[in-house]
Amino acid sequence: MTHRPHGETGQAAPLYIAAVVGLLFLALMFFAFGQADIRRNETQTAADAAALAAAMDSRDGLEEDLHLNILDPDWLRKFIKGVLRSPEAGCAEASRFAAENAARGIDCSPLADGRWGVTVKVRSEKPVGKSIVEGTEGKYAEATATAVVEPRCTFEGNEATEEPPTDGEDEDPGEEEEKPSPGQFFCDGKKWVIDPTRLDLLPDMADLFDVRLAED
Repeated sequence: MTHRPHGETGQAAPLYIAAVVGLLFLALMFFAFGQADIRRNETQTAADAAALAAAMDSRDGLEEDLHLNILDPDWLRKFIKGVLRSPEAGCAEASRFAAENAARGIDCSPLADGRWGVTVKVRSEKPVGKSIVEGTEGKYAEATATAVVEPRCTFEGNEATEEPPTDGEDEDPGEEEEKPSPGQFFCDGKKWVIDPTRLDLLPDMADLFDVRLAED
């Protein structure tokens, strides 16, 4: 039977302890970075929700204008192309949705590159927290998201509208003048004929315009 010298056992013990300490340190480092990633992901989710909410609010802000200008084919053509945009960027909604996702908005602005949309930047309400990495207890995750509004439909004007008769016959003052349709929207293969007397039958703003996150 071979006996291991006591010197070899004494030398192995410090190496074993060093290895255990090293593994423990790596585990704590992975935990710290994982904790930071979780906070960043949560903050990015808040930014995405805030940007989408802002863009939707900007889109929906045009619904009243649509009803007011429903008889104007030229206005409707510009409207459905996304040329006419709400002056409000929807930043109030962005702040509200950020708060619901444990973040606060620190910047919100409409896009200046020709697209209809908004960019939102938020910061997490909670810091990364204490960890083995020095200074993380005072670090807050930040994230940016951009959402755009894109038309889903086209507009075709009713060019066949006839002028009212001018034969001198008196019209019955009790009869309400019939308003001709200015045209129709075509959305994903579906036709919506505009009836000015039944604005409740108009497609929703969500039917006319899509809101999505943009990669830049």
